[in-house]
Amino acid sequence: MPRSLTIPEFIEQIPALRAGDDLLLSGTLFTARDAAHKRLAQLINDKQPLPLPLANAVIYYCGPAPARPGDAVGPCGPTTSTRMDPYTPLLLSQGVRATIGKGKRSAPVTEACRAYQAVYGVVTGGVAALLSRKVRRSEIVAFADLGPEAIWRLDVVDFPVTVALDSQGNSVFDLVTKQ
Repeated sequence: MPRSLTIPEFIEQIPALRAGDDLLLSGTLFTARDAAHKRLAQLINDKQPLPLPLANAVIYYCGPAPARPGDAVGPCGPTTSTRMDPYTPLLLSQGVRATIGKGKRSAPVTEACRAYQAVYGVVTGGVAALLSRKVRRSEIVAFADLGPEAIWRLDVVDFPVTVALDSQGNSVFDLVTKQ
């Protein structure tokens, strides 16, 4: 049975969460894909102001499709996470506490999750339209020129996430291959 948590509760619970825990998250997620990550990394490296707060942020690897009239957002399925691996340790060092996407993560991301007490969650791919029903409000908050790769703020209710990599470095992908 999934546990329902608001984003602040989720952040507080990170040390106690374990790989395989099923959650229903409610609160604010920020989307970011490859191009947005590259820009954020450049801003951080150049010591420039960031367009959103990274402290205690949850980043969902997603590029939402345009919304139909009356919908908060269009289909918003997860993007393959390994494409963000080169940037993830830097973003975690800036206070990001969780990332959400699909697929296994690299050893440097696993180490960064341990070092910064962060987690990585997975969302089932192929259910983008269903996930969009969990979004109550959306808005572009940065890099609008990137189109679908802009950074969006998504206000979600009961967004289904499975902890795939916990803050101790345990991975559901490793647990499955060991059985």
